[in-house]
Amino acid sequence: MTPPTSSDDPAARFLSLHVPGTPLLMPNAWDVGSAVLFASLGFEALATTSGGFAATRGRLDGAMTRDEVLDHAGELARAVDVPVSADLENCFAHDPAGVAATITAAAGLGLAGGSVEDFTGDPDEPIYETALAAERVRAAAEAAHGGPHPFVLTARAENYLHGRPDLADTIRRLQAYAAAGADVLYAPGLTRLEDIREVVASVDRPVNVLALAGAPDGPTLAEAGVARISVGGAFAFAAFGALADAAREFREKGSYGFLAGARTGRDAVRAAFSS
Repeated sequence: MTPPTSSDDPAARFLSLHVPGTPLLMPNAWDVGSAVLFASLGFEALATTSGGFAATRGRLDGAMTRDEVLDHAGELARAVDVPVSADLENCFAHDPAGVAATITAAAGLGLAGGSVEDFTGDPDEPIYETALAAERVRAAAEAAHGGPHPFVLTARAENYLHGRPDLADTIRRLQAYAAAGADVLYAPGLTRLEDIREVVASVDRPVNVLALAGAPDGPTLAEAGVARISVGGAFAFAAFGALADAAREFREKGSYGFLAGARTGRDAVRAAFSS
């Protein structure tokens, strides 16, 4: 995208943080409290998480509606003074016009950016054919860059999350999405350093990497030229995991070992919410 001229614009701030070799560490918030806490800890930008948000409503990832996701993302953007990028799944539409409508709506909520996936939602045919996928990104980019509210578009190639570990096809897709106007490229599921290096070398846009077990750490990804690292739903599920452990301990043993972690959480909340 052409960076907005105003330094106060959240999209301009967000895009400026994508520096290959000095990656933006971007946590994914699942509610207002987690967003405010992350911002208080000094993170320069945040993202939402579809799976983490769905869990707060007692649902699984992919079960939220477009309006629910947009309302949630806008609420988080209003709650913090750092840029927020929305996990918009596949933009809740198969057709390019529907994708563009979702991006236009998101941009109007004060979000700095958002993503569009090439995941169809169909387990039998999980990934859109490349030409349609690129057309969807093109429509999203036109909406992101052509409206009154600048918006940083991240295009996601979902092969590795849906049983298609094809690096060559993933790179071709990312290149097509860049040509279609995406600002940031993302292939969640990559863990091999050599694959990540090849992706970075093969595209001319900032690359985001998802923090996963077995993936290289931040300094190693920085050396590989990665521009952004996000955690997806990991922080949300770590919190839910700590909650489940504490609840099981209390129910099954009647003991209170969880109180040590509770003190840490209470102190963090007090520090974050009192400012």
